Amino acid sequence: MQSDIWFRPFIWMDFRLALLFTVIAPLVLIIWAFVRKVEPMQHLLAIYWRVASLLAIALYVSIAPFQVGFIAGLMSRILIPLSLWFWIDLNEEIEDLPGSALKLSFNAWRWAVTLYCIIGAIAQLPSLQCAFSDTFLQDPLCQAWLEVPLVYKDIFHPNTQAGFLGFIGGMGLVVYVLYLIYFVFLKLGKQGRFAVRQ
Repeated sequence: MQSDIWFRPFIWMDFRLALLFTVIAPLVLIIWAFVRKVEPMQHLLAIYWRVASLLAIALYVSIAPFQVGFIAGLMSRILIPLSLWFWIDLNEEIEDLPGSALKLSFNAWRWAVTLYCIIGAIAQLPSLQCAFSDTFLQDPLCQAWLEVPLVYKDIFHPNTQAGFLGFIGGMGLVVYVLYLIYFVFLKLGKQGRFAVRQ
C-alpha cells in the first residue's frame, strides 16, 4: 500500500502551500491595499476572491465525497491565474502605480500564485481519473487526495455530517457555475477584458 501512496506528502505540502498562496497572502494584501487605498489592487483582489472561492467549494464537495470535487479543484487552479492577469485596465493601472513595498509584494504574490497554480494543475491531472471512476473510494490515489478534506472536516466540523457539508458545497458549486455562465456568455461580451466599475 505504501508504494501506491508515495505522493501523499506532496498532497499535504500542496495543502500547506494553498493556505499560504491562496488564503493568507491575498488576505494580507487586500487589507494592505484597503489601508493604502490602492483601488486597482482592491478591485483585482476582490475579483480574485470571487474566483478563488471555487477552492473552498471543491474542498466541501470533496468531504461528501462527490467526484465533481476533483474537477472543481483542477478548474480552480486554471481560473485563478486567469483572474489575476485577464483584465487589461487593472493590469495597466497596477503597472502605472509608483514603486512601493505593496506593489512589489502584490506582483511577487501574483507571479508566485500563478506558478503555484500551474504546477499544481499539472500535478493534479492524474486525480481526474477519480472523477470518472466507479471505484474511486477504493483507489489509493483517490483516497490520498480525499484525506485533506476529511481532516479539514474533523478539525472544523467534527459534529457535522459529511453529506450535509457536501450538500452545502454542491449548492455553492451550482451558484458558482451559474454565475460563471452568466459572466462568460453575457457580461464578458459587453465589457471585454476591462473590469468595468459599475
